[in-house]
Amino acid sequence: MSLKQTLAQLHIEQLSPMQQEAYQAVKTTRKDVVVLSPTGSGKTLAYLLPLTELIDKDDDRVQAIVIVPGRELALQSAEVLRRMGTGLRAAACYGGRTAMEEHKMLKQTRPQIIFGTPGRLNDHIAKENFSVYGVSMVVIDEFDKCLEMGFHDEMSRLLKSLPGVKRRILLSATDADEIPGYIRLDQAVKVDYTDEAGQVPGQIALYELRSDKKDKLETLGQLLRTLGQTQSIVFLNYRDSVERVADWLCGEGFGVSSFHGGMDQQAREDALYKFSNGSANVFVSTDLGSRGLDIPGVNNIIHYHLPLNEDGYIHRVGRTGRWDACGQAFFILGPDEHKPYFINAELKPFTLPDVIPPTPRPTMGTLYIGKGKKDKISKGDILGFLCKAGGLKASEIGRIDVKDRYAYAAVDSKKIAAVLQNTRGEKIKGIRTVVEPVR
Repeated sequence: MSLKQTLAQLHIEQLSPMQQEAYQAVKTTRKDVVVLSPTGSGKTLAYLLPLTELIDKDDDRVQAIVIVPGRELALQSAEVLRRMGTGLRAAACYGGRTAMEEHKMLKQTRPQIIFGTPGRLNDHIAKENFSVYGVSMVVIDEFDKCLEMGFHDEMSRLLKSLPGVKRRILLSATDADEIPGYIRLDQAVKVDYTDEAGQVPGQIALYELRSDKKDKLETLGQLLRTLGQTQSIVFLNYRDSVERVADWLCGEGFGVSSFHGGMDQQAREDALYKFSNGSANVFVSTDLGSRGLDIPGVNNIIHYHLPLNEDGYIHRVGRTGRWDACGQAFFILGPDEHKPYFINAELKPFTLPDVIPPTPRPTMGTLYIGKGKKDKISKGDILGFLCKAGGLKASEIGRIDVKDRYAYAAVDSKKIAAVLQNTRGEKIKGIRTVVEPVR
């Protein structure tokens, strides 16, 4: 599959200058490559495009390992590869589910590329769940985050267990102070677009909004009402703060997803799905949500708590204005707060309107359907079930995602109650299933 065909498959007209340079560095040289570019500039595609062309499609062994700091980035990177339509097989490996379950998946899939977190990859290698002897390329995505999160020992052990590695590709939105010796870069080509772009891309407008009170909830609510139906991520620094703010917003009638590291994997997946399909238009998160989440159409970033450092600021704001889209970032400043010293740009004052609009209501709701690919259920089956049994029109159904054992479907929020009533006890392809709302 040619580069032109792959871009057409992704509905992309042309690569950015960073992507073109990274593509050439990986594809046409034998050297290690370090790519530094702002969040949202398309680094995942920048390494996957050349990587897939270097994979031997006739070799069933694992040939490339992509090391990521967290589960979400593993899943989203694997999804980008799937959308590319190259025919290569991939697997995502991460904590939060049993290694035995993943081992079965690896045996069935026979992946040529594995996206995984350091600890889980070490676990599979120690148990010889896949052969390391075909691995010639290693990618470390968000390598600065991997180093920050204390993965040094795990990454050192992982890289030492891959004897056949010839190429290393490192990617990050910010430069690391020092790249550890165990990564063993050999005369690396550096593709650096951080200085050119500044801290954040020019298409992101930066604002400050003053709160008269130290507790900024009322100001946050007024801002979100002013922003209307647009998609907003609200960042806070602590898990309990996320829960407090999310609970308050829910009580005010907003469609909210909350996200932090203390939630179990299913709850985090539900939250991401609700936000990405329009069932919630406010995503309240710790900085866990500032890394590796590629959610299209995020219009606004709201710093309820100020970012703790420059890296955190860059990754937060990078959730909007992705590629060439426009976005906005708002800093809600309390009586004693000021713009952090590490932010270079000026913040424009944002004035709330005299009359605050009503609370926007999500147009979609999300249904959980308890059957999936393993039950021979497809998107078409879900669509037919919701139309025939659920009484919906096709125009009232949005995004449908079918997982191995379950499926999600976005439907008109006004129709949720009727769909639940209509599908109670109904079968999909002759199989009884659970249909319930994702709250």
